[in-house]
Amino acid sequence: MISFDYVSATDVESAVRAASRPSARFVAGGTTLLDLMKLGVERPTTVVDVTTLARRDASLAAVTELPGGGLRLGALARMSDVAWDQRVRDRFPLVSQSLLLAASGQLRNMATMGGNILQRTRCPYFRDTATPCNKREPGSGCSAIGGFNRTHAVLGTSDHCIATHPSDLAVALAALDATVQLQGPAPRAIRLVEFHLVPGTHPERETQLRPGEFVTSIDIPALPFARRSLYLKVRDRASYAFALASVAVALDMHGGTIRAARVALGGVATKPWRSHEAEAALAGKPASGTTFTAAARAALADARPSTDNGFKIELARRTLVRALMEISA
Repeated sequence: MISFDYVSATDVESAVRAASRPSARFVAGGTTLLDLMKLGVERPTTVVDVTTLARRDASLAAVTELPGGGLRLGALARMSDVAWDQRVRDRFPLVSQSLLLAASGQLRNMATMGGNILQRTRCPYFRDTATPCNKREPGSGCSAIGGFNRTHAVLGTSDHCIATHPSDLAVALAALDATVQLQGPAPRAIRLVEFHLVPGTHPERETQLRPGEFVTSIDIPALPFARRSLYLKVRDRASYAFALASVAVALDMHGGTIRAARVALGGVATKPWRSHEAEAALAGKPASGTTFTAAARAALADARPSTDNGFKIELARRTLVRALMEISA
């Protein structure tokens, strides 16, 4: 039994104050935090409920317009609501697809945008308090490196952690240059590709969030060619499974030539992985199998496999080629 103080925030200022307490955590949908509390991985002394903030500011739970055709996804908006929003489906199909391929229908009806990008790894060693884990207990060691690591990362790893980031949505957002809006002692914005951190020597530091800060929205800038986009996910079973490899791609085509591309990878990296190398390999090239194969090789050139997950490199390459072929057809 975990004893903690529960605070229902009445406004942004009270939420920030309450969350500034040591070991405080925000809760909205709760689908990740409550699981980890049951496992004993998370042991907050204060839980700050921010769901009531939408009563004062409806935009926190809505999809709203940004100048030029971009969209703002409120941090408290439910995954299912965003996935079926017609503006999201028309302008940014890969965002809708990434949401509908995640979790289950029941969870999508509860889980929020902010919670989705903040969810923690599904590494079984992280979730098992009987095993060493540098992310859970810094300096204790990484059980995955010497253990069974079939589902772990091949990009962005370190000698201290090889856990994958689990979010599908965050991969799509990384491809779109989305920005995370934060509220805390002082409001600020961070590009999503910079918001999540690679483990390095400090796997316990997963994001750039500071004490007392929480996500208020995710801004997707206008990108007309994102209408030609796709999120493709490969997993062990057809539903309710995390990605072994996934790709988010968008192409700007002129005739048979690729003018610009956006590429991000999931299921293979320690954070949502934007591949500028693949984008450079595609830009100005004909939309062909040869071009796509070269881009896929560039995307995985720095991959670092462990004992059981080397197959992910070829799987991610083939997934990227397939996605590019589908949206360029």
